[in-house]
Amino acid sequence: MKHLLSIESLAKADMDQILAASGPIKKERGHHKKQPLGGQTWAMIFTKSSTRTRVSFEVGVRELGGQVMFLNANDIQLGRGEPIKDTARVLGRMVHGAIIRTFAQKDVEDFAHYSRIPTINALTDDEHPCQILTDIFTFQEKRGPIQGKVVTWIGDGSNNMAYSWIFAAAKLGFEFRIAAPREYQPAPEILSRAGGKIVVTDDVKAAAHGADMLYTDVWISMGQEAQAAERIKKMAGYQINAASVKLAKPDALVMHCLPAYRGKEIDEATFEAHAQTIFDQAENRLHVQKAILDWAVS
Repeated sequence: MKHLLSIESLAKADMDQILAASGPIKKERGHHKKQPLGGQTWAMIFTKSSTRTRVSFEVGVRELGGQVMFLNANDIQLGRGEPIKDTARVLGRMVHGAIIRTFAQKDVEDFAHYSRIPTINALTDDEHPCQILTDIFTFQEKRGPIQGKVVTWIGDGSNNMAYSWIFAAAKLGFEFRIAAPREYQPAPEILSRAGGKIVVTDDVKAAAHGADMLYTDVWISMGQEAQAAERIKKMAGYQINAASVKLAKPDALVMHCLPAYRGKEIDEATFEAHAQTIFDQAENRLHVQKAILDWAVS
């Protein structure tokens, strides 16, 4: 049985398989010969709000022949304190797979263990594996293999997105640079676990120089709203803008996992100049997640 719980735990061979399948799945949209989820019902358990993740997974399950039920915390007994392992044991007898977007990584891992059905991490506080696989697919679709390239992250370097990138860099052989204030740099334990070529600095110019991709995410993730004023103050200057783009390679991609807060992690002009790439990236969530679903049941 296959689960996608994190980039850290995903074998490189499985990453390669998912990425290789994403292109053909994208081309075949609307006339899939294969319906790997035919006759199946998948549960989507979301305790964090979502636009792209929810829509792309709901559409993806249906286009692969399955049915989907969306459950937020208020719909089920989790919202009243039922242990995740009990919810998992029940749902594992009734549905064929689960897609979970929540806070604690352990909840996703426990669900996979106790449910005994394919389980996909659609975001936790620790990782966002579906987004990273999509981002790598998008880069390779536009620029070829990511191995040997330089990806530069500008902004909060201690969030789930940055951590997933760190683990991906080690597995796929590209350099990952993080430009972040010292308070928001990745934990040494994460860097030690991942290995690979990771460069951490508080110097945006040094990190952006010669990069093949510039990437950013919101400064204030879900659950950090109380820290907003402090984060905005300390992140000032850690922005993708014309100056940082000029330091990267002439054909460097600018990417953002959305939602974007223009004027903070990226300025309006730079966002709009690279909107085609950013919204291609958003669309690709559908295609890559269909590849993930196909892989999970194959």
